[in-house]
Amino acid sequence: MMTLIRPLALAAALLCAAGAASAGTASVSFANPDQFADLPRDAYQREQVLADLGEHFGALAAKLPAGQEMKVEVLDVDMAGRSWPGGWGMRELRVLDGGADWPHIKFRYTISHDGKVVKGGDEMLHSMDYLSRLNRYSSGDTLRYEKQMLDTWFKTLTAVR
Repeated sequence: MMTLIRPLALAAALLCAAGAASAGTASVSFANPDQFADLPRDAYQREQVLADLGEHFGALAAKLPAGQEMKVEVLDVDMAGRSWPGGWGMRELRVLDGGADWPHIKFRYTISHDGKVVKGGDEMLHSMDYLSRLNRYSSGDTLRYEKQMLDTWFKTLTAVR
């Protein structure tokens, strides 16, 4: 299954980045997604979460100046809430209680321009107050809290100092 997830998520991220020819681009990979702390158990749902995450990194990279490239290797994901298996033929449910169920994403990234690395590092993002913050993403978005967390990181990363 791991070989199927990586190309799908990478293709989604590259397609998203390719749509903005004058903006930055992204390449996203997932290191051992079968070992991630918390992803859906269902293979289709799991694949969709990884593809959506790859697309979101691509959307962030599209905001970079032209000629810049962001490479991301996602090392671990722990989605907001806790998973409860669905009944026969039903999707699993995510229960969010605002306790110790906040989202975490661990990744390694570099941003380069003309082959020269201008920023990079290892990140371990978490959002302990994820339920008490305003969120611009739809309540139906599976990764609404993770996307918000990544948006905050990216905004801080690209802020003019």
